[in-house]
Amino acid sequence: ACFADRQNTLKTATLLLLRQLPCLRGCSRLLSRSQELGPRQRRLCSTLAQRLGLPVQAAQDNMPDHFDLLVIGGGSGGLACSKRAAQHGKKVAVCDFVKPTPIGTTWKLGGTCVNVGCIPKKLMHTAALLGEGMKDAVSYGWEMPAEPTHKWETMVENVQQHIFSLNFGYRSDLMENSVKYLNAYATFLDPHTVRTVDKKGKEVDVTADTIVIATGGRPNYPDIPGAREHCITSDDIFSQRTPPGKTLVVGASYVALECAGFIKGVGFDTTVMMRSIPLRGFDQQMAKQVQTYMMEHGIPFIEGAVPTAVELLDSGKKKVTWSLKDGSSASDEFDTVLLAIGRKVCTSDIGLDKAGVSLSPNGKVPVASERTNVPHIYAIGDIIDGDSLSPPSNTTELTPVAIQAGRLLADRLYAGATLEMDYTGVPTTVYTPLEYACIGLAEEDAIKTYGEERVEVFHSYFKPLEWTLPHRGDNACYCKLICDLQENLRVIGLHVCGPSAGEMAQGFAVAMKCGATKAHFDQTVGIHPTVVEEFTILSTTKRSGASAEKKGC
Repeated sequence: ACFADRQNTLKTATLLLLRQLPCLRGCSRLLSRSQELGPRQRRLCSTLAQRLGLPVQAAQDNMPDHFDLLVIGGGSGGLACSKRAAQHGKKVAVCDFVKPTPIGTTWKLGGTCVNVGCIPKKLMHTAALLGEGMKDAVSYGWEMPAEPTHKWETMVENVQQHIFSLNFGYRSDLMENSVKYLNAYATFLDPHTVRTVDKKGKEVDVTADTIVIATGGRPNYPDIPGAREHCITSDDIFSQRTPPGKTLVVGASYVALECAGFIKGVGFDTTVMMRSIPLRGFDQQMAKQVQTYMMEHGIPFIEGAVPTAVELLDSGKKKVTWSLKDGSSASDEFDTVLLAIGRKVCTSDIGLDKAGVSLSPNGKVPVASERTNVPHIYAIGDIIDGDSLSPPSNTTELTPVAIQAGRLLADRLYAGATLEMDYTGVPTTVYTPLEYACIGLAEEDAIKTYGEERVEVFHSYFKPLEWTLPHRGDNACYCKLICDLQENLRVIGLHVCGPSAGEMAQGFAVAMKCGATKAHFDQTVGIHPTVVEEFTILSTTKRSGASAEKKGC
């Protein structure tokens, strides 16, 4: 009797609450929660629907699925966060949808890094390095029966097959962790409700207690005639089966220089057009080192230029016209025009205004500990406004940063953890023909932050032993440590241009995380002969004015 009384009381109280709800959506949310509890509660849902004067099927059709956590975006950060939350026992869903590029390119689960970013670009960079290595092999006694040739189609096919295997792996991971995957475009209806629309136009509403936005970014297109119709971006190049031929890369971002590097490296004439400086946001001495190496290896740069039109000719080539700083203009014809002039975040058309989420003027999301201005809505990855962080950071768009931030966020939300993401001292690598890796502050940023009198820079040019027999690049490779004089020469910046730069930098990132000083580097015995040992024997400072060129071993 007591149990029946409690059930009747619950039923009556629920009905009273439902009568106070302003809209059916609120009713549906409550009903959907009861669905999780079993058959008895589902029967109660039918009774409630009848008492409210609704057809039972209509009530069920309008009931959104409810989750503890909904992640919008199936890239590296979103997947990491969703899987970690599920491992903490939460009911989780991931919405992911890729809008086709202007020429129709699309891809599967995994986001930019896996499909059109880190993975394919590193593989194609490797293809270019292998070609360079075959040329060097002659100096080591290898006899080539014929001039090596490269098949673009074979490379692209194999790269895409690897990407497909990763896509499959991500789907499997979600299934193994009981994360619901919604291959649909998500738009907020209110702070807790999202409407998803799949490629067939089917709409499904989803609700969640907590929502994480991880929608990433897409390449920018200039507002000039022919840009969208006749150009491609990094979203297209990695799956393009047709060899690019003579290529113009517009932009001087790391994406631009990396693409220009591997396209030239596998045998195609490549030109870079840039408006101002190379690798904006990076140490400019190192950026110039990268640019100089590329120019010396057959990649011309058109500097101070802005494209004004792209025209498709009867021959199939693209005629590009550009203007220069002096007001003059010029043009040339190319087989491929690749735009890499920056990226924009995907926040403008997902209904953030209906959720009450504030945006910065650049479209990014200001956060504090990944939390937006709406307490239950969080943001990770590319869409975070780095200027809103303390201290500000330009590393939010890196894949490992998004992954780390996503996992830590899930741990704080559902496992009682307190550790927050540290956006400082993040290592990164630019996979240009001469690789560039860095950790911490650029030299100009260190001077701006600490003052020139506090900054000591130890530097040196070097030549890898592997380059000696082919007689390559006497002063191409370079490294420097940026230190704070007032903190026992604590290393606040590390930069290196050279082969396998990323492999060199990763270990030093751990040391710098632990507060390494110049003395720690000096007291470390280097491995000889390696390029990374250069950091253990740096003795020349910029302040001294002495030459940094390497002599002997």
